[in-house]
Amino acid sequence: MTDQHPPAAFFNPYAVAIDDEVAIALLADLQIRRAMERGEFDDLPGSGKPLDLSDRHDPDWWLKRLLIREKLVLLPPSIQLRKDDAALDARLDELWSEEDVREEVEEFNLRVRRGRYQPPAGPPLVTMPRDVDATVAAWAERRAARRAEAAQEQARAEAAARERRRPRLLRRRR
Repeated sequence: MTDQHPPAAFFNPYAVAIDDEVAIALLADLQIRRAMERGEFDDLPGSGKPLDLSDRHDPDWWLKRLLIREKLVLLPPSIQLRKDDAALDARLDELWSEEDVREEVEEFNLRVRRGRYQPPAGPPLVTMPRDVDATVAAWAERRAARRAEAAQEQARAEAAARERRRPRLLRRRR
């Protein structure tokens, strides 16, 4: 018996149970395949562009939108502390009093110490607390240097203004 087809008694189509949902899905799939073969989905508007998928089924949609809108980034504490340490001097340079600088450094050190006692949530914490007095001294040096530079710039501007105010007739050529 070299017949390629099994005997008719071998397959009973009524033995396969198909419920309504499966039947509808099969019919829809069949219709979609036929439409694709006919080319009905070619050149649709928006073809080749990314889909704007709605977040309405995501329970955290509002949080994700807030992060995007406010350009916030949630990092593991060790990475956030590393970034804060790198930006601390620039933030301190915006402060006007030594008291504020000390408070800011102490608050940073407190966050570093808290991070050291928490179980790691990400990469290990390598940021160390800063010496408050040394940081304040470095802040004072940077502030004095900025003041000296501003004074020099102001002196140059005043000299240039005086030179412009001087009458041309009184200037001698050398």
